Amino acid sequence: MGRVDQAKTLLKAKKLQKELKNALITVEKGEGAVKVEITGEQKIKRIHIDPEYVDLEDITQLERWVEDAVKEAIQESQRLAQEKMQPMLGALSQLGL
Repeated sequence: MGRVDQAKTLLKAKKLQKELKNALITVEKGEGAVKVEITGEQKIKRIHIDPEYVDLEDITQLERWVEDAVKEAIQESQRLAQEKMQPMLGALSQLGL
């Protein structure tokens, strides 16, 4: 692979990385009781809990919603990253990355 091709591939990889950084995935659980926002880089931006759904007598339900929302958000973020990076993997392997 020539230097020009290498440079183009690295620029594409950086562009994809920026796209993932800016991508925002939102997952809701418990009919909107819990909302998790996460980037394509698997960085949690926000967790919102609607106080109307908080039952202090059954806090374990809220904990399950939070856990399920975070797990699903991470999975969706990983899926997005894999989809965006798949075309680049062959080119990056040729660069030794």
